[in-house]
Amino acid sequence: MDKIKVLFVCIHNSARSQMAEAFLKKYGGDRFCAESAGLEPGKLNPIVVEVMKESGIDISQNKTKSVFDFFKQGNLYNYVITVCNEAESEKCPIFPGIAKKLHWGFVDPSSFSGSMEEKLSKTREVRNQIDRKVKDWIKLV
Repeated sequence: MDKIKVLFVCIHNSARSQMAEAFLKKYGGDRFCAESAGLEPGKLNPIVVEVMKESGIDISQNKTKSVFDFFKQGNLYNYVITVCNEAESEKCPIFPGIAKKLHWGFVDPSSFSGSMEEKLSKTREVRNQIDRKVKDWIKLV
C-alpha cells in the first residue's frame, strides 16, 4: 500500500508545521510520509525546539523549507494541511493531483510575548493542541 503523503504548511515553517510534521512521523508509522514547508521560510524557533525535546522529539537539525519549492518540484500530496491562520492559509499554492486541503488553525508561537517561562508555557499549549489534533486525525484517515 502506498504511503499517505502529507504536507503541513504555515508562514515561516519555524514552529507549527514543524511540530505537526514531527508528530505525524512519530505516530503515523509506515502509513504516512510527512513533510512541512512555509510560505516565507524563516529560522527554526528555538522555543519550539525546546518544547519538542520535552516530548522526546529532537527537531534541532530540521531546516525550514519553501512550499513554493515543493510546488515547483511537482511534489504530489494526498493532504495539504495549513496550520496557520485562515488568511495566511489562502496564500498557499494549490498542488496538482488529488490533494485534499485541510485547515487546522493554531496560534503562532512567534507571536508570544512575556518572560521566557511564559513563552515556553504558551508554546507547550500549542504543541499539545497539535499533538492531539494529529493523533485524532490519524484515527480518521
